[in-house]
Formats: sequence, structure tokens, C-alpha cells
Amino acid sequence: MPSRENEMSHRMRAFKNSGKGTEEMRRRRTEVSIELRKAKKDEQLFKKRNINLEEEPVLQESNSPRSPSSIEDIVKGMNSTDENTVLLATQAARKTLSREKNPPIDVLINHGVVPRLVQLLDCYQCPSLQFEAAWALTNIASGTSDQTMTVVKNGAIPKFVALLNSPHIHVSEQAVWAIGNVAGDGPTTRDMVLQHGGMNALLSLIKPDTTVSFLRNVVWTLSNLCRNKNPPPEFDFIRPALPYLCKLLHYGDNDVLADTCWALSYITDGTNDKIQAVVDTGIVGRLVELLSESEVSILTPALRTVGNIVTGNDSQTDAVLGAGGLNHLALLLQHTRQSIVKEAAWTVSNITAGNEDQITRVIEAGIVDLLLQVIKKGDFRSQKEAMWAITNMTSGGNLHHKAALIQLGAISSMCDLLDCKDWKTVLVILDGLNNLLGAAEKSGDLESVAVLVEECGGLEKLELLQHHENENVFQKSAAIIDNYFSSNGGDEDANLAPDSYDGAFAFNSNGSVPQGGFSFN
Repeated sequence: MPSRENEMSHRMRAFKNSGKGTEEMRRRRTEVSIELRKAKKDEQLFKKRNINLEEEPVLQESNSPRSPSSIEDIVKGMNSTDENTVLLATQAARKTLSREKNPPIDVLINHGVVPRLVQLLDCYQCPSLQFEAAWALTNIASGTSDQTMTVVKNGAIPKFVALLNSPHIHVSEQAVWAIGNVAGDGPTTRDMVLQHGGMNALLSLIKPDTTVSFLRNVVWTLSNLCRNKNPPPEFDFIRPALPYLCKLLHYGDNDVLADTCWALSYITDGTNDKIQAVVDTGIVGRLVELLSESEVSILTPALRTVGNIVTGNDSQTDAVLGAGGLNHLALLLQHTRQSIVKEAAWTVSNITAGNEDQITRVIEAGIVDLLLQVIKKGDFRSQKEAMWAITNMTSGGNLHHKAALIQLGAISSMCDLLDCKDWKTVLVILDGLNNLLGAAEKSGDLESVAVLVEECGGLEKLELLQHHENENVFQKSAAIIDNYFSSNGGDEDANLAPDSYDGAFAFNSNGSVPQGGFSFN
């Protein structure tokens, strides 16, 4: 069936040793399951924020004796010729929009307040009025995409960008918040902010004397300007932020650190030239250090960023390894949170999709044992990523790597997952088993390895898979049985043939599992 073949062809690009180039073979995050890409991001950092009344600052009291009590009075007051009345009505509109539950955004939009609020952003002679208008618009932009676009279509973006340079901090900070909500709506509005000079204006607010509360909002908005990848932001707009992000990565506030890492994760979730731009800043070492963070809000985006970097080329992956990344990943594979274990396993899978030296370093770091423990005890999402890491080693690894995998018990773990419900994962396992069996056959050790598969219940599961509803699964399982378990032998399936090797396979070739396991000759 062509659709299945095309899907599997796309997925199997994850294997380095299938005649493709190294850079092409690493799995991009878009090729992994949707839940891995999300990784509870929205639970930790909302792309939009509504400002509630508890955060209201103390403003100068108005001389007016009473505030508007209805929507109609608010609209009438906002269109008054008396500045004090306008301020009071605008403040009432903002308070109405600051309700924690079900603010009447559409009601106010339908009464035509948005064009007036945008107009009031130009009242430079009255900063309090600018502030109230910006706050009201911020909360409107925190709603649905249609509500955000109402703000945008009325020309708010260039006015918000201009207000970033306001000499009044409360006005400038409110503009930051508004831009964050607009940019967080999606690529279209994000790009409009960037095209109006939003990035450089925002970066100008990052100064040594910027307060922590202000800086938190600036960095959150900055991360939204880097966010979204369909399409990603034009890199020329984003590149100026890199030196600032590098400095912020040493800042002593958890919220600032977390949003800085998220921004870097968005930038590195792209092409190799963007990854290289981050690597060239020299910040990889600091990112790896943050993998030891106990604060999950920081650890999660730091790990995401490091994971994205190792989807790049071998040199970019080496930057992570050279900074001690494997030691940290070994600990994260034992983390109490399965979401962290899953991300760590996914990161390792892209390292094992690298060159032979990188696979050697993974094995020497003791990570194979940890991956097998994940396969044995982890949740299925973590098991799946760990299995990819193992199978990638069987695909791109050399003779000694494959022998080490068998000695460490990889075949047992593979056989344990052969009956899982996810056919894509089953195909990954079948390819890994085929690579190990094929290598053993070429070295004259097929019988020893085949006995291992049988003892683990693998042969029985392979026989059952010949009745699988997925065409690729039953074809691959049948081919493995025909090639390696049939007494009649049979012609080898060209699609399943393992790589050719120089030298002999490093198993003892006595036709049985040697006492104490396999050893190198």
C-alpha cells in the first residue's frame, strides 16, 4: 500500500546507516510523536496571559465621583471630550476585562471599544490613559485568535512597539505584555511584531538595572517572538537576540532562566544553520550544566534545547558530548518524572544515530544499561524512545557495538516489546533484531544469537507477528523467520539485509550461548 510505504520511508530516515548522509538521518522533532513535541509546554508557560485585578497597581485617584457601571456607560465615557471621564471609563473597561472567569471580551468588541482603545495609545500627554488602554487591549488579546486579530487589525502593533520606548516604566511594561499576547497567537501575528521592529525594541529593555519583575515579562515576550515553526520566524529577526539570551542564561531567577531556555529551544528546533548559530555563541556548556537543575521548569526546556542540538550534524552533537552531556543524560534516564526520562531517551536516540565514535561514547558512559532499564520499567513513551536509541546503535554501530549490545541484554529487551500495540515501534524492534541476527550470521554465530531470541520468547512472538494487520510488520517478521530460523534457510530479503562488515563478528562461534555471555575475539 503506497501510503504505508511512504510513511515508513519517512520514519526510517532515522537510521543513519541506510545509505543516507549523517545530517539527514537524525530524527527531527517533527518526526516524533506529537506528545513529545508538546511536553506539557502549555502547562508550564501559557503563550498568552490575562492580567487579573490582583495585579492592579496603585494609580492616581480620579476627581470624578463615580465610575461607569454599565457597558453602555463605559463606551459613552470613553468617547467623552473630558480627559478625566475618558480615563475613568477606560479604567472601568479594563477592570471589566480583568475578570478571572469569562471576561466579556466579545461584548466590548461588539460595542466598538477596540478602535477607541487603540486610539488612546497615542495619548502621550496622559501616561495613565495609555496604561489603562494598553492593559485593556492586552486582556482582549489574551482571548481567542479572532479576538486577538481584532486588536491587530485596528493597528495596535506599531503603537505597542512605540510604547516600549516610553519613559514611563508601567506603560512600557504593559506594552511588553501586550506584544507577548499578540506574538503568542501564532506565526502571522508574531511576524507582524517582528516586521515592526519589535525584537530590537524589546532587547533594548534588557539592561543591568531592569527589575526582575519587568525582566520576566520581557523574556517571556522574547520567547514568544521565537516561538512557532510553521513557518518559523525569519532568522535575521531572531539572531540579534542570541547574545542577550546567552547572558540571561546566567541570570539568577528561575522564571527568567526557564523562558530563556524555551526561547533557545524554539531557535534550535530548526535547521542546522540555526543550531550552529547557537553553538557558535559558546553557550552549549551552560545548557548542559542546566541539565542538573532540580527545578523542572528550567530542566525541561534546557533538555529540550540540548536534545534539539544533537539532531544536528556530528560536529554539533560533539559540542554536547564535549561539554559532558552524556553524564547528565545518564542521570536523567533515571529521573523520577517520566516526561524527563522520555526526553532524555529521545536525546540519546539522536546521539546513537551519529557516527561510530559517538556510539562508542554512549556505550562507555554506561547508558545502554540505563536504556534497557527504561525499556523494562518505564512508561511506553519512554520505552519507545529508548528502543529507538538501541536500534540506531544496531544500524550505525560497528561489529563491537553490536556484540556489546547483545552482551548487555538488548535482545531480551527487544523481544519483551515485540508484542506492544504500536506497530511503528514493532517495526523499529524488528529492524534492530534483524541487524543483530544478520551480523551474527555473517560471523558464523547465528545459532548462538538465535537461541537467545528463542529463550526470550522472541521466536514465538515473531511467529504471531506474521498474522499482524500491518503489512510491513508481517512481511518483516516473516522474512526474519525465513532468513534466520528456517531449517530450509531461504534467500535473504534484500530489504532486511544487514550492513556488510570488515572482519569477523566478535561472537564465539560454537553454536550455543557461551557461559558468561559473548566476548570479543
